Amino acid sequence: MHLFGYHPVREALRHRPDELVRVLVASGRGGNRRREIEELAARHRVPLVRLPVGELSAAAGEGAAVHNGFVAELRAAAASSGAAEAADRDRELVVLVEDVQDPHNLGALIRVCEAAGVGRLLVRDRGSAPLSPVVAKASAGAIEWLPIERIVNSAQAIESLQAEGFWAHAVVAGGEPAWQADLTGKVLLCLGGEEKGLRRRTESLCDRRLGLPMRGRVESLNLATAAAAVLYEALRQRLAG
Repeated sequence: MHLFGYHPVREALRHRPDELVRVLVASGRGGNRRREIEELAARHRVPLVRLPVGELSAAAGEGAAVHNGFVAELRAAAASSGAAEAADRDRELVVLVEDVQDPHNLGALIRVCEAAGVGRLLVRDRGSAPLSPVVAKASAGAIEWLPIERIVNSAQAIESLQAEGFWAHAVVAGGEPAWQADLTGKVLLCLGGEEKGLRRRTESLCDRRLGLPMRGRVESLNLATAAAAVLYEALRQRLAG
């Protein structure tokens, strides 16, 4: 597996250099970003190869169109998110998402969750985009820092967390404003994908339905945008508490 783009490659070098086979840099690439990648590779003794853009794209294979001159090759055993649980993650704030088919949307969601300090992101495996290089690049490297779990059954995950004392909130159209809910303590936020949103069974298991008032003419928000609004309301409450 490969990681494409400056941010994913930089975070992989910073976070898990032992899992990298080598780093490829476009020979015509200059500037501070190239120097930073070269310095990180040298510091962690990761082989670095400079190649013409055409050869770099051929070596990278699938998804190479988005490499922007930087590619990292992962060892076979490291082809998952590989994120370690950081000390500053909020283990009592968990996000569950299902049926996100667009890898760019999934990557953007990962970026938002990581920025808000989410403890874990649970992704329903069936119906969702895989954790691909495109997702990694769209996350701007956040995939390296956020613990992500692919789950088989959303209902089982929700019930298991509820048994641990979590309150499950479905983020759906028509739900009450997020700021009217208590989002401190053990909170699970459940979001659905682009096509149909949350599955009916998943929504029915949640303790509360949250939403965002829409005063304009559009009917809904992008997944990552909606997640950002609700997560930062949760973060505001948790910091205030």
